[in-house]
Amino acid sequence: MEWRLLDVALVLGPFPPSPVEAARLLRSRNAYLPSTIGRRHALLLAVVAAAGACLFLFGLGQTGLVDETPALFAASSRHMAESGDWLIPQVNGLPRYDKPPLVYWLMASLYSLPGRSHWDPLGSWAARLPSAIATITTMVVVAETLWRWPQPGRAASRRIGPERALIAISAALAFALSPLVLLWGRTEVSDALFTATLALSLLLAWRTTAADHGPWWPCWVALALAVLSKGPAALVLFPLTLAGFWLLGAEGARLWRRLRPLPGLALTLALAAPWYALALWREGQPYWESFFGYHNLQRYTRVVNNHQQGWWYFFVVLVIASLPFTPLLLVSLRRILVSARTPMAAPQSLGRFAAAWLLAVLLFFTFSATKLPSYWLVATPAAALLVALALSPAAQAQCGGDRGRDPCGQRLALPCSAGLLLLISAALTAAPLWLQLIRDPTIPGLQSALGRSPAFPLGGAITLISGLLLAGWGSRRPALRLLQSQSALLLMVPLVLLPLWQIGDQLRGAPIRDLAAIAQAQRFEEESLAMVGAPKPSLHFYSRATVLFEGSSAMAQLNLQDRLLSDIRPGLRPSSPHQQPTLLVVIDSATASRAHWQAWKGQELAWRGFYRLWRIDRLWLDERARQLGMDGRVPNWRAPRPERF
Repeated sequence: MEWRLLDVALVLGPFPPSPVEAARLLRSRNAYLPSTIGRRHALLLAVVAAAGACLFLFGLGQTGLVDETPALFAASSRHMAESGDWLIPQVNGLPRYDKPPLVYWLMASLYSLPGRSHWDPLGSWAARLPSAIATITTMVVVAETLWRWPQPGRAASRRIGPERALIAISAALAFALSPLVLLWGRTEVSDALFTATLALSLLLAWRTTAADHGPWWPCWVALALAVLSKGPAALVLFPLTLAGFWLLGAEGARLWRRLRPLPGLALTLALAAPWYALALWREGQPYWESFFGYHNLQRYTRVVNNHQQGWWYFFVVLVIASLPFTPLLLVSLRRILVSARTPMAAPQSLGRFAAAWLLAVLLFFTFSATKLPSYWLVATPAAALLVALALSPAAQAQCGGDRGRDPCGQRLALPCSAGLLLLISAALTAAPLWLQLIRDPTIPGLQSALGRSPAFPLGGAITLISGLLLAGWGSRRPALRLLQSQSALLLMVPLVLLPLWQIGDQLRGAPIRDLAAIAQAQRFEEESLAMVGAPKPSLHFYSRATVLFEGSSAMAQLNLQDRLLSDIRPGLRPSSPHQQPTLLVVIDSATASRAHWQAWKGQELAWRGFYRLWRIDRLWLDERARQLGMDGRVPNWRAPRPERF
């Protein structure tokens, strides 16, 4: 019991035992017993899982779906569960080809649970849980890898455990506290799942090469899951990482012998390819052109949806994604690249593997024409490993060297990170000054709601404490200072991020949910529902109706009239103005103020925030469409659009 209390004190406590007391306890123990190692292993995983639950499970379903992409994932998954068609996701009456099925299968399984309307009234918990569980799983795998394979090598596994546990937990928290991970780990999309499955496959691959014995196939099974999470990108990033690892000094013959790439790739394809073959067989050319042509090849070779950035974009994202511990990442990366050609045993090479992983993602997506911050998410586990390993005994030995020299800049890394935390604290404390700059007409009342919230002062206090702990307020041991600082930042989610998220949900998401409920209650039989202006798929999710989405130009009126006459999809029956004389329309205030909507005829049913619900006279809409047709305009809604819904 005394030994286990020492471990907990060293790992979690702000004030470690004195060196004399620690030495006395260590001398009383000659070697680890297997049962002791097992208990410490279980304690480590429990600590990491508890931190992950605090960050990603707490309050997960308290807010509604976020428009636009998350609501499409949720609606597709719910339809999959309710229709029983588990092959091709469908949303709003149309097939959705953007991603492979694994994330939809997980979400749909949760939507299939009985009584969901009681324990998940907003429908967001079932859609977000796969991302949260995937992120927590990544935390556990990162920590467990460093625990089983402490750097600089296997010999360290027979030493005392506290320093080893500090590094392992710090790596997991460095990953979880990344701004990107905090956002996407609680969002109902496929990025967190792809990150988890690719990270699992890469870490299993490294562990296979580091060990002299053991199965070769687990990393290839995990790679198949990554291919079923987001597509062919996994088949590029995996070998690109291994190639970079070889260039950084890994033994090529060992990689080939232990990983067995040819049977491994065959296993991956045998597990992942059947779904792609079935989808292609059933859907044919539209699936091929949309999934492979648009969502993969065209996104990489051309700019899609105006997501055009300079070649330097992901260098900036690299810096932001690891804040406030980016200095540690840069120091660790520099140390590894400088010493890349120095011979190193396989079990000591996790840092080099993480560097190859991060650089592979950087290289691959830098050449992508379409650039989004979510693309960097798959590099965050590698960045977290590098952050934690910057303070490992091996790094301190390599960079410490002569007391008068600091070739890697390691002595400046912790103070710089602490300074970043203090700057963030000052920015949060000064929120009343910069909140006045917020001007968003689509979210009325946002500025005043944020100004009344205590979240910003609390965030300033938390980051101040975290910065002081990192600067040495609670300990002089670098690894312990990092963990204490990270532990303080855990409070940011329940005390700062969630309250701010709830404010945004009430002002931005709740109006759509309210209008969806009103439309559902007041719709006449077979009356159609449309939305013009900015498309919000959550209207489809919460109204349970097939919604006609159109833009804000005058063409929306022409397209709506033509679609009501001829558009055929589940939940939508074509009709003339005499058969169905009215149409429900959700319209935003900016679109409603345009000249072509000024003379509309009908009834306003509700107004919530930035949005209105109208019941429009279809004879008026028919007349407007006729006038536009006389001006030479023709409906364009039939033109192929890969992201149409």
